[in-house]
Amino acid sequence: MYDWANSVYATIVMTAIIPIFFSSVAKAAGQEGDYWWGLGSSIAMATVAILAPIVGSFSDFKGYKKKLFSIFLILGLAFTLLFALTTNWIALLIGYIVSHIGFSGSCLVYDSFLTDVTTHDKMDRVSSYGYALGYIGGSTIPFLASIALVSFGEKFGIDSILAVKISAVITVLWWGIFSIPFIKNVHQIHGKEKPENAVVSQAFRSIFVTAKDIIQNKRVFVFILAYFFYIDGVGTVIKMSTSYGTTLGLDSTGMILALLVTQIVAVPCSILFSSLSKKYGSIKLIILAVCIYLLICIVGFIMGLGVEQNFLTNSEALRLFWILAILVGTVQGGIQAISRSYFGRLIPVEKSGEYFGFFDIFGKFASVLGPALYAFTKNLTGSSAFSILSIILLFLIALIILGVGRKHLVE
Repeated sequence: MYDWANSVYATIVMTAIIPIFFSSVAKAAGQEGDYWWGLGSSIAMATVAILAPIVGSFSDFKGYKKKLFSIFLILGLAFTLLFALTTNWIALLIGYIVSHIGFSGSCLVYDSFLTDVTTHDKMDRVSSYGYALGYIGGSTIPFLASIALVSFGEKFGIDSILAVKISAVITVLWWGIFSIPFIKNVHQIHGKEKPENAVVSQAFRSIFVTAKDIIQNKRVFVFILAYFFYIDGVGTVIKMSTSYGTTLGLDSTGMILALLVTQIVAVPCSILFSSLSKKYGSIKLIILAVCIYLLICIVGFIMGLGVEQNFLTNSEALRLFWILAILVGTVQGGIQAISRSYFGRLIPVEKSGEYFGFFDIFGKFASVLGPALYAFTKNLTGSSAFSILSIILLFLIALIILGVGRKHLVE
């Protein structure tokens, strides 16, 4: 149910409504919206990446997981509300950075609960159904309401700015209310006994022990290294898609509707990944998904270059954007769900918090690299098309690692 709850943030704030709104506000202030959005994403991810192993270590003490989860949840909810209170681009950027930290921190602790709620043989199914619920719930129902507000609100006296503010309130209410079942019913089962004293020093000491264990376990190390690069590419595509399209001048409503198609396609595809993993194995499916993301970046580059060089009209580019949205939907949920469950099967259950802390730190530091690479390439070339092309590098490195280390990843 927390996948159902938190996906509203991922869709409305990270991907669709707020990025478009921020880009337009920043542009009105004479700023490059996609540049600042990419930089803001990097700052948020860097912060969470630094905190991840520390949070993971503390969460492994019995009774700590739920407390840490709640702190990040409240932080995320409070600063998401800021989008409903201001139209200043700097304040919006600050709200995005801090709320993103709250969202990501809560997801870090939430993922580590996977070992508490199911067994190894059911992890793919539980993780995939979680993502599917997310796409059905938070990514679709409030998303439709936000689309209706943005597209048709003026007929009822609701201008575009007020529509965005109402969408922010919907996000906070949906995320908060549907987090209650998780807070009430899910409990930490595995964990370490909290020492009577020196809790902080014990937590930090444990971080170094776990880091050493990860490096020495070739199966875990090879996978988490490949994950670092491909999840970076996945996250960058999610975060920068609408900001990229807005910079190219694509129709906002058309892009938002295309992203709705992504959510709809992702529901059955996430569940399909769970079924296929039993037959073909998680690693083969991850490699397939990475290859599809390579194709997505290439098509995205062609679309952007076509607009910049005037051999594609905006309507033609928007059609390509729709094709990209469908392609993303086939693999976005599946690659994240299978990665989460595959890692969950590799780790000791009593140290799930610490291990998922490192899993998260690799993911978050990766999420710093991708948007920063996008922003750097945009600054260097002045072209958004070449910025999206640069993301291919991340997927190629991941494929090389998965190929070279394949013998260690046999399931």
